[in-house]
Amino acid sequence: MRFSKSNDVLGTINRGNPAESSLCTLCRADCQGKCETWLSSLVGRKLLYPRSFGIVTAGADNTTHVGVSYNSLRIQGYAYGSHGLSEGLTNNPDDCIFPNVSLETEFGNEVKTKIRMPLMTGALGSTFVAEKYWDSFAIGGALVGIPVVIGENVVGVDRKSEIISGDTRKGKIKGAPELERRIDGYLRYYDGYGAIIVQLNVEDTRNGVAEFVVDKYGDKCIIELKWGQGAKDIGGEIQVTSLDYAIFLKERGYVVDPDPTLPEVQQAFETGSIKSFARHSRLGNTNLNTVEQVRNEFMNSVEYLRGIGFKRVTLKTGSYGMEELAMAIKFATDAKLDLLTIDGSGGGTGMSPWNMMQSWGVPSINLHSKAYEYASILAAKGEKVVDMSFAGGFALEDHIFKALALGAPFTKLVCMGRAIMIPGFVGSNIEGALHHERRPVVNGHWTELPKTVREIGNNEKEIFASYFDLEKKLGKSEMKNIPYGAIAFCTLADKLSCGMQQLMAGARKFSLDQIERNDIFSGNRETAQETGIPHVSDVNDESAMKILNS
Repeated sequence: MRFSKSNDVLGTINRGNPAESSLCTLCRADCQGKCETWLSSLVGRKLLYPRSFGIVTAGADNTTHVGVSYNSLRIQGYAYGSHGLSEGLTNNPDDCIFPNVSLETEFGNEVKTKIRMPLMTGALGSTFVAEKYWDSFAIGGALVGIPVVIGENVVGVDRKSEIISGDTRKGKIKGAPELERRIDGYLRYYDGYGAIIVQLNVEDTRNGVAEFVVDKYGDKCIIELKWGQGAKDIGGEIQVTSLDYAIFLKERGYVVDPDPTLPEVQQAFETGSIKSFARHSRLGNTNLNTVEQVRNEFMNSVEYLRGIGFKRVTLKTGSYGMEELAMAIKFATDAKLDLLTIDGSGGGTGMSPWNMMQSWGVPSINLHSKAYEYASILAAKGEKVVDMSFAGGFALEDHIFKALALGAPFTKLVCMGRAIMIPGFVGSNIEGALHHERRPVVNGHWTELPKTVREIGNNEKEIFASYFDLEKKLGKSEMKNIPYGAIAFCTLADKLSCGMQQLMAGARKFSLDQIERNDIFSGNRETAQETGIPHVSDVNDESAMKILNS
């Protein structure tokens, strides 16, 4: 609809077919560029503007919106007024400039979590991509001041973790090196903004992950219950190529396909006809058959987590149907949860079955539109609706604005999965190319800088637009400890922040709590019907008639 493989105005190109998010449907860690998100990780806010300034003119290439998606929503601008200026600022033109737009916000019920911009990562769990590039994601997220989510199964797939078998959950985990590495990596640079969130699935609950986390870290972590995600309607998967590791995972209690303990499967692996194994998690709530049973089990789980010491509890739900959406919003509200993340179809950061991603679940725009409708029903009854985060196919600053507006005033932030992982990839590749001895440590795929990077610079100080901003914040000595993937992460975040500030200033909204649904309109009638956001020609039409007839 909106994105073609190349964008001549920005000088970007997608290696593969662009999805609704603008990312390639298959995003590679070794990619040499250069989609918009990839290039933004290096040059930052420069990519907000057309290239070759001074010798070009540029015009939008898409004036027709076809189909129902976030790209069929447009952002409203206004010719007068100003709202939400920070204390000390006035409504004169010298103060009403986009750098004065505040992106700081918070979420939570009794305990508020402050964030510097309305963004959080998707759940980065047991996938090898998350493990390899964790330092880039975690340190980058901590420096930006946004929540980073540790996804499911991190303890279970770690060969070095010590899990004591038995019936009691508390105290089962005696050591979880990978989980501890991930939490500690974020907390090292945490400065009061953002949060580290640890997710629970069926296996994590059985293994006692929550008990281990609260015993070791207390209230430094947020714990998250998980109902699913927008990529698939079964549990999480990874793929392993070692028979020994596959057997280990089977013994750890996971579903491994094909079964590595069967003699015929082992023989097929040895001959090469089977080359890998898929490790799957279990479905949750399979023993529950009514809404009331689900509610009771959920409320009991929340009460238990709070009882063992967690002050902040959140829920992540996937792109199920309307009944499950209503349950998530209602139960999370009744339980006074701190955040509800609602993930629409269809994307993911793991090894989700391709045709499942293509064909199952509710697309983000439809799911999020109904989430607003259901939240409004509860609010009209006087209930304090749970703070929400929308997820599912977001990559650009206009996506953030549109999602916040569509769910306003309930949506406090936006969750990005694949997009926010790209700077970790490209930054690590650059670090490995510039410092060959670090390649195995940072998982760099390049032996030398490709042309796409050399066009920007030949060393880290030339390549990353945010390098000196971080150096000022951290100091030269600490800067040596920051992975280049984290520098790229901060550079992309700077571009998204600046883009958001510009969009908000145009809408005359200088703080996030001022964003409303009437700050967007639909580009076609079908989108207006599905979202409840009026068509561009209908918005303020009555007001226009009053002006004309005055």
